[in-house]
Amino acid sequence: MNSRDRSPSLANARVRSAPAARAPLPPSQPSLAPIDAAPSFKHKAYAALKNAIVAMDIYRSRDDIRLDERKLAQDFGISRTPVREAMAQLESEGFVRSVPRRGVYVVRKTRTEVIEMITAWAALESMAARLVTQTATPDQIADLRKMFATFEGDQVRAHLDEYSEVNIEFHQSIIKLSGNRVLIEMAENLFTHMRMIRRKTIVEKDRVDRSIRDHMKIIEALEARATDRAEVLVRDHALGLAEHVKQYADYLD
Repeated sequence: MNSRDRSPSLANARVRSAPAARAPLPPSQPSLAPIDAAPSFKHKAYAALKNAIVAMDIYRSRDDIRLDERKLAQDFGISRTPVREAMAQLESEGFVRSVPRRGVYVVRKTRTEVIEMITAWAALESMAARLVTQTATPDQIADLRKMFATFEGDQVRAHLDEYSEVNIEFHQSIIKLSGNRVLIEMAENLFTHMRMIRRKTIVEKDRVDRSIRDHMKIIEALEARATDRAEVLVRDHALGLAEHVKQYADYLD
């Protein structure tokens, strides 16, 4: 048999021996390095700066509050890089602003901005109150009432600073008791801004007396599992603060 006679069989052999088509490979996974669980200097600087800003009475004066990056780094005992990174994060959250060739300043919200924040908070907290009536335990709701046990009669005005903190804790607790993680996360940064304005407004006009009355009505509605009433009371309480800011907060302009 000559070479031409063998060619077809060789060709067939090559066809039969060709490997089967492979299934497409799954997408490769990203290469990840282990994460250091210890907080970085940036995170520590961020937390310290944010806590310091929130603790300030930034609305007492109209003077600008400038943050000195070099001095902050010295006070923290770290390099300027993590301080700069912390400031960048705080700027993205609306707590500071960077002015070219001048520095970094603590942000004071305008009256319009504050009213918008309070309005957004009213929506979140009123929904949280609705959820609290459906999911919170009797003991959890009872703890809300206990917050105000020491503030009776003249005790509120005698301990305004302490009451101001309890007032803030009360509203944060309603959010947390909702049990809705998305709602809680949305409210967290918003309320940090509102904390500063609440501390200022609680001593103005009749805000203290009204605050106590509103809180007691809200607690009663939560205890009674009166879902619609609790939702309305919480929303109206927040919007009452918005109206107060609209009428009296000239220092925000």
